[in-house]
Amino acid sequence: MPSTRTPLVAGNWKMNFDHREATYFVQKFAWLLRDAKFDFRRCEVALFPPFTSIRSVQVLVEADRLRIRYGAQAVSVTSQGAFTGDVSADMLAHLGCSYVIVGHSERRKYHPEDDANIVDQVRAVLAAGMQPILCVGESFEERRQGIELDFAVSQVHDVTRDLSVDEAAKLIVAYEPVWAIGTGMVATPQSAQDAARAIREHMRTQFDAKTADAVRILYGGSVTSRNAVQLIQEPDVDGFLIGGASLDPDELALIARLALKTAR
Repeated sequence: MPSTRTPLVAGNWKMNFDHREATYFVQKFAWLLRDAKFDFRRCEVALFPPFTSIRSVQVLVEADRLRIRYGAQAVSVTSQGAFTGDVSADMLAHLGCSYVIVGHSERRKYHPEDDANIVDQVRAVLAAGMQPILCVGESFEERRQGIELDFAVSQVHDVTRDLSVDEAAKLIVAYEPVWAIGTGMVATPQSAQDAARAIREHMRTQFDAKTADAVRILYGGSVTSRNAVQLIQEPDVDGFLIGGASLDPDELALIARLALKTAR
């Protein structure tokens, strides 16, 4: 991984931890990293609490001057109005969020969110001064057909075709094969690299080499401290979007330390 791309270890808590539990987690997690003399200049760490816990995380991060970043798991495409249950990008930005996850497979499946909606989310996040983490990845069916790389790249293209060069350079892509999320199965380092390389080549073709080299590409799907080193050593894998393992502060801190150790 070129030195211009700072690794990012992101923990997606999904629908876990109320505001009290979130506060305890952040306190312990921050202590673990502080005790390890973690260098945040060489590796970013971000947490993605549910909406109800973001404010508690913000207060703790600001009060203790923590260098842990945080973001939201979803966002509305609208800015305000009669949209019961929605949360706007401006609301998240005012809470100090740095990132917003967009297009996670669980959002695509259960809500559902289509390509047009995901593009509008990306634009809303960028307009509010945050960075979108765009999730893409194939199911077992696409993998069985041998079209997993084309499928992931097409999901990226569905968004990037509507972005300017400047907007695209701020995008973060998380390759998360759906079959690996929460199953305990993980892509091989070579499979993760093949997908990340294909996505980067798409960015190079659609935009330019500078944009392609700037975009960070994460891997997600049953990431643990047992497989993190092998995955992040691949040249086009720039970090992780972690689900289950991010609920354990000791495990997440260990993954972050391993990512930092392998940063080039």
